[in-house]
Amino acid sequence: MVSVSDQELISRYLRGDKSAFETLVMRHKSRIFSYVQQMVRDRELANDIFQSVFLKALETLNGGRYQEEGKFLPWLMRIAHNQCIDHFRRDKRMPMLNSTDERDVFEYLDLREENAQDRIMRRQTHETMRKMVAHLPEEQREVLVMRIYGDLSFREIADATGVSINTALGRMRYALANLRRMMHKHKLSL
Repeated sequence: MVSVSDQELISRYLRGDKSAFETLVMRHKSRIFSYVQQMVRDRELANDIFQSVFLKALETLNGGRYQEEGKFLPWLMRIAHNQCIDHFRRDKRMPMLNSTDERDVFEYLDLREENAQDRIMRRQTHETMRKMVAHLPEEQREVLVMRIYGDLSFREIADATGVSINTALGRMRYALANLRRMMHKHKLSL
């Protein structure tokens, strides 16, 4: 079965097919929610922001203001990014990684069957990595989360954050270099 493009689904929605927008939501909900969850580190808040992202998208589509450029997912990511930033501005606080969260970037690692000691070591490693990622500058942390957790390309990250692709690549390079430096400082190996 051939997958219908985002552009075609948008066209169908604008012609009155409400199920086309539902298909768009189902197609992109995982990436958008994952990104928001990583940014705000609070599941309830992430649900609220997630819903506001799609409400904003609906308002823009219904208002005829969406510019068809074939970049629907980066556009949604940009809305999600802006909604998170707006939240932090209202709360006047910046996102911090929370060690009590059940799922995070590191849960996506391919792990073999583990015994109890392996699970404890994995949790400790994940906790250490979360703490190190939390100490990265915000711009570096954001690119790292979008790339690893959101599985976005650097073009999509650049579009979502409003920077050039070279800036997005540079931020990722610095994030990885900073993580290596922290690992070396603490004599960690993964």
